[in-house]
Amino acid sequence: MKRRDVLAAGIGFGALALCRPGWARGAATAEDGDLSAILKPGARLETLYEGGRWCEGPCWLPERGGLVFSDVRANRMMLLTEGDEAKPYRDPSDNANGSVLDAQGRLVTCQHRTRSVVREEMDGTLTTLADRFDGKRLNSPNDAVLASDGAIWFTDPVYGIRQPDEGLMAEPEQAARRVYRIAPDGRLEARIDRLDQPNGLAFSPDGATLYVSESGAALNPEGPSGIWAFGIGSDGSADDGRLFAAISPGVSDGLAVSEAGLLFAACQDGVRIFGKDGTQLGRIPTATASSNVAFGGPDGRRLFITAGEKVHAIDLQVAGLAHARP
Repeated sequence: MKRRDVLAAGIGFGALALCRPGWARGAATAEDGDLSAILKPGARLETLYEGGRWCEGPCWLPERGGLVFSDVRANRMMLLTEGDEAKPYRDPSDNANGSVLDAQGRLVTCQHRTRSVVREEMDGTLTTLADRFDGKRLNSPNDAVLASDGAIWFTDPVYGIRQPDEGLMAEPEQAARRVYRIAPDGRLEARIDRLDQPNGLAFSPDGATLYVSESGAALNPEGPSGIWAFGIGSDGSADDGRLFAAISPGVSDGLAVSEAGLLFAACQDGVRIFGKDGTQLGRIPTATASSNVAFGGPDGRRLFITAGEKVHAIDLQVAGLAHARP
């Protein structure tokens, strides 16, 4: 069974979150928790784009006033701006997945096909930041996040070398599926290797905790699932971590954190929202499995959600952490 099949299996919300272009007909209900302090009053889930094959990696571009996202299986990246149709941003994209802006505002993207992390320079050229560790090729970089010290952290599961529609099939050269750190000086450092298939990741507001999705159950139903929290030292080191939140059914994928430290996790049944202690506060349901989330908009209070063939958005009362960064 493919990872996407595992993520999408068993969803049946009825009219709860049926999405179409424009405003969705459903919204979160009482059973999804009290979201009154999180959602903007009257907020509804809006469908901004549909027709993708597997939308992923949303990243808000302040200078463009729009959202760039990956359509991994279609091998392209798209740009979505206010009041306009989505247009190709990078086509082909080498099966691009997650993206993040670096400390200078340059787009950094994980690519499955080249098994690398690349940075887009101001002239549009791409610079490879990482493609090998200890002389061996990476698996298939999946998602990335910016740390407060300017380092880029990324996950390296095997999805892009194990699923023919998401990259090029190959045998792993690395002995583990790790979380890596690209130091500000460009050094590549292996930091976490205890997870089966590390996926989405996000930092706490103080930068002292790194949240990482464990998605091993997406490839193996008997595999692990959950969100882990790792303590991060001032030198960029990581501790042994702890289970922050169990996820069932399915697995968590992309993550995002608000200014106040709320964790938003893309899951099989929508976007789950957790407090700093790991308590689930509520859920924004989506009709198909959510793959990733990102804050954006002029004030950072718009949550973008990629979910299968669609990209959604919903307005919040809380701002995303990335918006708070200078």
